[in-house]
Amino acid sequence: MKSQLIGFLLCFWIPFSLALYFHSGEREEKCIIEDIPSDTLVMGNYKVQRWDTHKQDFLESAPGLGMFVTVTSPSAEVLLSKLYGPQGTFSFTSDLSGEHIICLQSNSTRFVAFAGSKLVSRIHLDIRVGEHFLDESVVQAKDKVNEVNIRLEHIIEQIHHVSKEQNYEREREEKFRKTSEETNSNILWWAIVQTLILISVGIWQIKSLRDFFISKKLV
Repeated sequence: MKSQLIGFLLCFWIPFSLALYFHSGEREEKCIIEDIPSDTLVMGNYKVQRWDTHKQDFLESAPGLGMFVTVTSPSAEVLLSKLYGPQGTFSFTSDLSGEHIICLQSNSTRFVAFAGSKLVSRIHLDIRVGEHFLDESVVQAKDKVNEVNIRLEHIIEQIHHVSKEQNYEREREEKFRKTSEETNSNILWWAIVQTLILISVGIWQIKSLRDFFISKKLV
């Protein structure tokens, strides 16, 4: 019964994941921005494919190519700066909440012309935020009771991440609300100032016209 319950919960647990691919030129740096809560584990998997002029297609592997991965925090602190191979996994833990910049750059110029323009390769990138991977080999080596305990601990970790994510969203919502209220307040005061300026200009114009008419003895 417990195993069925765990399986049911795992089916409905979907951690945040971003999977994409993009083309990159020789030594060209490509960056993405991820809004991440504090104290959150982020794991990324990537694979580089090289364009083959004979097959007119991207090869499944790109031996000899390396990928330089750099991660910068919202405070401009470098959390990760490391050179990997043509395929690999990187991870880091966020210290602050906010937008983290993840950049990938090739360390090689041995790309070939693609579509008559830049020298490019194709990079597949899969980023998972807040996911703690479960080692199935460890689970299988344990008996059923320990397996249930391990999976429960895994689910508890995921629940903690969901709670942390919700708290972060509430903080962002509160910050946005305060910013909106300050903006509305500034707009109100600016409207009042504009009204006072218009009234002052109107009074001055009326007084100037009145003095002009009096000086010309028109009134």
